[in-house]
Amino acid sequence: MIKRFLLFLIINFSALAAGGFFTKAGVQSDWYENFNKAPWSPPGYMFGVAWSVVMICFAVYMALIFTKTEQKTKIIILFLIQWILNIGWNPIFFYFHKTTIALATIVTLTMIIGLFLVTFSSHLKWKSLWISPYLIWLIIATSLNAYIVFKNA
Repeated sequence: MIKRFLLFLIINFSALAAGGFFTKAGVQSDWYENFNKAPWSPPGYMFGVAWSVVMICFAVYMALIFTKTEQKTKIIILFLIQWILNIGWNPIFFYFHKTTIALATIVTLTMIIGLFLVTFSSHLKWKSLWISPYLIWLIIATSLNAYIVFKNA
């Protein structure tokens, strides 16, 4: 369990690092600063804190699910899809400035995490709550992205 947790922790934080490569300059850019942003947008430092908590909890969840089910191929496929979408959102939004495509990306990512919760909750029972911070944060992040798309047209 500990080895799996550490492996998923490394993989999860590598996604954050890869995504962060595209985010830093974008957050401070005039392009982003000039957007009409959602009134519920958290302060900038909260994104790093939230994503760190999310990825730690998700690493626990992934380590647990790997020990509780035989559906390893399905787990790996879903995990890879979420990993690619998670990394991909940042350049789509901050580098290419494609806010609508970014919204579609984060909606898909949210659905994948929801699928994890629904598909494997019978295996993990209450331990499925370890994925809740990810799902909740994605719902918030999706709303922030959607606000930018719909209020800055």
